[in-house]
Amino acid sequence: MKVISLEDVQGTEHDVDGGNWISRRLILKKDGMGYSVHDTIIKAGTETHIWYQNHLESVYCIEGEGEVVTLKDNKVWPIQKDTLYALDQNDEHLLRATTDMRMVCVFNPPITGKEVHDENGVYPVDED
Repeated sequence: MKVISLEDVQGTEHDVDGGNWISRRLILKKDGMGYSVHDTIIKAGTETHIWYQNHLESVYCIEGEGEVVTLKDNKVWPIQKDTLYALDQNDEHLLRATTDMRMVCVFNPPITGKEVHDENGVYPVDED
């Protein structure tokens, strides 16, 4: 059994500031669960280009509001508290935050904890 509090992660190497976002990585690949779980803050007024070519992600908004724009069709998806969106087709997208947004993010395959987006909005594949 694992019990992890947000306080356990804050201020450690698993508290990653990506500029437009802060990701507190709670469950990682090393935990052996087959997925990773993150508590992420998306900063108000930001737009982030993301394209998880190597990962599937589900994102549950627990605070704030913004929108996701899927780039293949330019569809705008409003996001607010109690809304989940699933990037089930490795969707290239823009994430825009109207207010600070707090998200619970789940990745498959799990990440190691040190990833940041590359110039294409991608997390690299962990070859292990």
